[in-house]
This record gives sequence, structure tokens and C-alpha cells, in this order.
Amino acid sequence: MRPLRPFIAVAGVLALALGTACSPARSPEDADRPVRLPAANAVFDYQLGGAYPPPAGVRAVSRDRTAKPAAGRYNVCYVNAFQAQPDAAGFWNAHHPDLVLRDGHGEPVVDEDWNEPLLDISTAAKRTALMDVVGPWIDGCAAAGFDAVEPDNLDSYERSRGRLTARQAAAFAQLLARRAHQQGLAIAQKNTTDLLPRRSGIGFDFAVVEECTRYHECTDFADAYHDRIFVIEYTRKDFTAACRAWGRKLSVTLRDRDVVPAGAEGYVDEHC
Repeated sequence: MRPLRPFIAVAGVLALALGTACSPARSPEDADRPVRLPAANAVFDYQLGGAYPPPAGVRAVSRDRTAKPAAGRYNVCYVNAFQAQPDAAGFWNAHHPDLVLRDGHGEPVVDEDWNEPLLDISTAAKRTALMDVVGPWIDGCAAAGFDAVEPDNLDSYERSRGRLTARQAAAFAQLLARRAHQQGLAIAQKNTTDLLPRRSGIGFDFAVVEECTRYHECTDFADAYHDRIFVIEYTRKDFTAACRAWGRKLSVTLRDRDVVPAGAEGYVDEHC
């Protein structure tokens, strides 16, 4: 897990309720919906804390699913697919209490760093039921005009107190990838080197990787995705090291830890 992943607010409970290259891992039935992959080393702007006009030279942008895509850029749609946003916990408990992962006392298992209840991906039936909620979010990304989707918290099993497994995460990710491809969206693997060997079976097309320099993961992701990865670093030291090692080959971005919008206090956004 990346301990400094920014908090993204959903656009209220109503949103929850309503809820040109080809990917090599796509299934035959989806072959009529080609997806567009991002270019390697495209300058990337990570706008999860709020949308703003991309700086000059930016070719790719990631924004929350409730925001509009940036005109003229490659747009990645952020979806918190494996955990519930803190302000959406009431929705899940009221409408889908059986899809919230619970401990032996019936209490939600929570990612304490972000106060996010984990979603229960432990069985095929629950994964299918979760897709009835998360699937329409992906559909909404496509309808809004995004090019790709970035499902976050793929590694939630690491915070599940042993109640979830990497295999279950891969199985749910495969459903997400299938839905994305059906909608003509590429799909990014978000962090989680443990699942790199399963990437083809899942259907991931590229990667969004936080702090891969700090965790010595950049080589693994770059090799797996033929340099189609967006690297986000949150410290000057790691950014400098990433630029020195990868700046001519990979897309590397330095952002403030809260990824606040341009003009807000603490805003940092640099590229190499």
C-alpha cells in the first residue's frame, strides 16, 4: 500500500446509487471495442485532489470519476474499486452491508490510514454483486469521454487481516478489466508488484505507479508494460533519483502528497 495515497471525495450518495492500440489481453468477444493505450513517456498530471487546467506540455491526466476529462489529453478515470470512500460508508452499510468486509465480530475491516472500509471480494458471488455497483462507475467513465480507468486499492487484501487473498483481488480485477474493455477503455494496474505475474490473465494494459523509486519497483513495472507506466513520486529525493534513472524513458511526475489543485497551498507539480 502507498501510505500517502490522497483522499478523493465522491460526489454524494446519489452518485453511488446511480451508479488507438489494442490491449493484448482482451477476449475475443470484446474485439470490436479497441482501446487506446497511453504513449510511453507521456507527460502526466495527477489531478486526484481536484481538476484544473493541465500545464503546458501535459499529454495525459488522471482525474476522479466525478470530474470531466481534460480536453485534448489522454484521460485516465480514477475509481476506488476495492475500498469504500469514507463519506460513502453509510451508503454501503445501508444498501450493501453484505459487500463490506467484516471481522469476526461483524465490524467492518477498515484501512485505518484512510478510514476506508474494505469491500468484500472473497467469493465469486460477492464479486459479481460488487460489479453491479462498480461496473456502472466504469460505464460512466466511458460515457464521460475518458480513455482509461485506474481502479485503486488493488492491494486491499494486504490490509484485510488475512480475510482476502491476492487471488481474489486478481479475480475481481479481471471483472473490472472485462467491463472496461467492453466499454472501450484501457485499464491500469495501480501499484502492487505481487500481481505483475497475473497481469495478462487479468487484462491490465498499462500501469499507474506511486513511489516506485522508493520501493525499487520501477524496473519491474517498466519491463512488464513496455515503458507504458506513469510514475508519481512525492519527495524531491525520489523524484530526482527517478529522473536520473528513468527520465528519458518513463513518464515521471513529482506531486505534493495531497495532490491539491493548482493554486492551492502546498501545490507541487513537476515533470522530467
